[in-house]
Amino acid sequence: MGIEKLKTVLKNEKTNNTLILKTPIIGASGTYGYNIEYADFINLDYLGAISTKGITLESRLGNDGDRIFEVQGGMINRIGLENVGIENFIKEKLPVLKEKKIDFLLNIAGNTIEDYEKLALIASQNEIKALEVNVSCPNVKQGCLEFGLNPESLFSLTSKIRKNYKGFLIVKLSPNTSDIKSLAMAAESGGADCISAINTLRGLGVDIKYIGNKFIKKMVQGGLSGSCIKPVALYMVNQIKNAVKIPVIAMGGICKLSDLFEFILAGADAFQIGTANFQTPSICTSLALELCEFMEKNNFYDFETLKGAILNG
Repeated sequence: MGIEKLKTVLKNEKTNNTLILKTPIIGASGTYGYNIEYADFINLDYLGAISTKGITLESRLGNDGDRIFEVQGGMINRIGLENVGIENFIKEKLPVLKEKKIDFLLNIAGNTIEDYEKLALIASQNEIKALEVNVSCPNVKQGCLEFGLNPESLFSLTSKIRKNYKGFLIVKLSPNTSDIKSLAMAAESGGADCISAINTLRGLGVDIKYIGNKFIKKMVQGGLSGSCIKPVALYMVNQIKNAVKIPVIAMGGICKLSDLFEFILAGADAFQIGTANFQTPSICTSLALELCEFMEKNNFYDFETLKGAILNG
């Protein structure tokens, strides 16, 4: 199978900062672990990259109580950025990524601007070639969304990260806004090389049953993801693409080949697969292979040619 057809180049034309992926399919943060957790299910050689679990300066235990709640067409999560912390990541997880030659985006999150600055500096010192800045997690009490919903704050944060990190800088945006264009432009102006979107939508999962003459009730508030959010993701990706000149990595409900085509038409340059991994752990590999088979069958020379046919054909 000519997987080389799927080579994807994400480039900031203004700065020439470039990220080269074997395929445009990326395992989304929070769904792919740190390095080889999916090795039993897929051939990691056919994966463009993984976006690591969100990494903070210190390790975090995450939220108490229910963390995953299934809803129609998706799920609600409230993990709370549970992670090993940057020191343990560098010591324990990074060597495995290097040994297995797995391309990855280091996803980072912080409570303060200083947290992000320190994380960016550590990433630079360890020659990590791609950083995904999470300013869009709705499941933590401070940080993330505090910076990601205000254009001025986002510009300032991105600019300060850029000073400490010269590699390929991706800013992951939230859909929980009325004006995602201004946020995307702020990130671009601050030095981002790429936008990834969308993170989860705010949602509430409710379960209520009548058992033994009484109502048994549960409510879980958190981030909504899955196929149910795809129309919102398509809209947001299109809004971003019309506002900035840098590449866009799309995510939000992708689970089949036609979804990839829809997101390309909306403006995507690459894709992240999240919730679908839980239902079908091999989905990233199978999508890459299915895309490759489609291209070979229909005589598309490479991924850029396919994108051109969708956008201009």
